[in-house]
Amino acid sequence: MKKYNFNAGPSMLPREVIENTAKQILDFNGSGLSLMEISHRAKDFQPVVDEAEALVKELLNVPEGYSVIFLGGGASLQFMQIPANFLIKKAGYVNSGTWAKKAMKEAKLFGEVVEVASSADDNYTHLPHNYEIPADLDYLHICTNNTIFGTELREDIDAPVRLIADMSSDILSRPVDVSKYDAIYAGAQKNMSMAGVTVIIVKDDVLGKAPRELPTMLDYRTHVEKGSMFNTPPVVPIYTLMETLRWVKAQGGVKEMDRRAHERAEALYAEIDRNKLFRGTVAREDRSLMNICFVMNDEFKDLEKSFLDFATERGMVGIKGHRSVGGFRASCYNAMTMEGVNALIQTMKDFEAQH
Repeated sequence: MKKYNFNAGPSMLPREVIENTAKQILDFNGSGLSLMEISHRAKDFQPVVDEAEALVKELLNVPEGYSVIFLGGGASLQFMQIPANFLIKKAGYVNSGTWAKKAMKEAKLFGEVVEVASSADDNYTHLPHNYEIPADLDYLHICTNNTIFGTELREDIDAPVRLIADMSSDILSRPVDVSKYDAIYAGAQKNMSMAGVTVIIVKDDVLGKAPRELPTMLDYRTHVEKGSMFNTPPVVPIYTLMETLRWVKAQGGVKEMDRRAHERAEALYAEIDRNKLFRGTVAREDRSLMNICFVMNDEFKDLEKSFLDFATERGMVGIKGHRSVGGFRASCYNAMTMEGVNALIQTMKDFEAQH
């Protein structure tokens, strides 16, 4: 039976990316050594890092004056590394979900933090809108897509202060005006690679301003100056990242990824809104195209487990909602096909017909 991978992360990768990575794991570039065992300083591996960096810049149209680096530690490390490098006196955070809240918690270790806006009182069922951004902030931090609750900001806001974004779960899914941001970071295990590497895009002239002595590994300048090679980087995930970036480019770039994201989400949300058994959990104007969250309507609540079992039998993988919110979540990152979405839609229709 064919499986359709709706996992929220680590998540689905294009099949050719998996196969190409697997070949290199067996024998990297005909060297007789596995990609898993080569030195990160091997002459054959430096071109991988160089190409991955160049493709990030090309696909996202990164302007001059920005660096792209590849680090370990996931976005969770960036929750701390961002304020360590950028918080001077006061930072502002938009509390739009679990990960934004975690980032805000870490920032408080480095200075004053202001919650500029929040949708917590409504259980994050919408994004904060129409909030004022204090002009005295060192930076404003936003999370563009909230995987757990299924909200997404698919536009680049104008901020009177430095803007920093966690784009872990929607990077490469739409065109981005990088010039509006001083830093963008993204754990790669949703739209870009396997787990293990984090991509950071940072404006060079904002580095080195923090009023604190930073440990060498936490200073972005260390990794910019060494081309992500200060210490051993996550070699295999960087290779997979390069392959995924090649795939995105070959498919038509982020403009095509954006078109596909709308096509998938519009079809699935239409079924959620039509089907008598289900309802969406997010304000329509803030619905994520990446993480589509829904629950059983109240009168059918007792069918939740039955539907999950039914969907699993049909090959749907990873549609159970996050443990903190329940219900269902279909994560439709770049590699998800319309075939997969249509299979889920048919599963929902068939289950409705039985009830």
